[in-house]
Amino acid sequence: MGKILIEDKSIAVPGEILAEGMDFLPAGGVFRENDKIIASQIGIVNIDNRLVKLIPLNGRYSPKKSDMVIGDVVNITFSGWVIDIGCTNFAVLPIRDATSDFIDKGEDLSRYYGFKDIVVAKISNVSKTNLIDLTMKGPGLMKIKGGMLIDVTPSRVPRIIGKQGSMISLLKERTGCKIIVGQNGKVWIKGENFESEKKAIDAIRMINNLAHTTGLTDKISEFLGGSENVQKKEQETG
Repeated sequence: MGKILIEDKSIAVPGEILAEGMDFLPAGGVFRENDKIIASQIGIVNIDNRLVKLIPLNGRYSPKKSDMVIGDVVNITFSGWVIDIGCTNFAVLPIRDATSDFIDKGEDLSRYYGFKDIVVAKISNVSKTNLIDLTMKGPGLMKIKGGMLIDVTPSRVPRIIGKQGSMISLLKERTGCKIIVGQNGKVWIKGENFESEKKAIDAIRMINNLAHTTGLTDKISEFLGGSENVQKKEQETG
């Protein structure tokens, strides 16, 4: 029988043995050597049934197809818009993926998306040379107005969302804010007033800073106030 040698959500360092035995399967950030699973980088241990992986503590966002991202328009060309999503390369939103409207050649594209507009988009393709294409066609994809935009560590986005969306649901319910989390580490918050937005931002920053700790959902629930009884599915995030 195999065994896990480190606690879930603890921090591992390169070369540390995380599990022994062939019952466990290595995923991202780890490798197998004989019957051992070993950390290849520093990160937060994530154990999901038989799957063992590491979530990196830091690093730039690495774009993946189907990721939802938040970015701002930095240029407009004859064929579409150039969007900064926080990667080494800018992303491109082609006209055909921006709107269902028919757009005449030479039409002023800024009437759809102008400079500094912030958009929620989905990555439709990432080429081998890391060219990134976006689409605005899909549920929840839109230009956003008002509210506040903050940055978090991209690798900690899953912690902010929580298992089955439990943490983000808790944040929305307790603050009354609209919250959109991009996989690229951009978070948009819009509330009825500054106080509610600030409370949501403080809570999100707390999650970002304490992502490696256990019992996180209880800490956030206590910070936000409200019911003492945290639902079981919320506790799974902590």
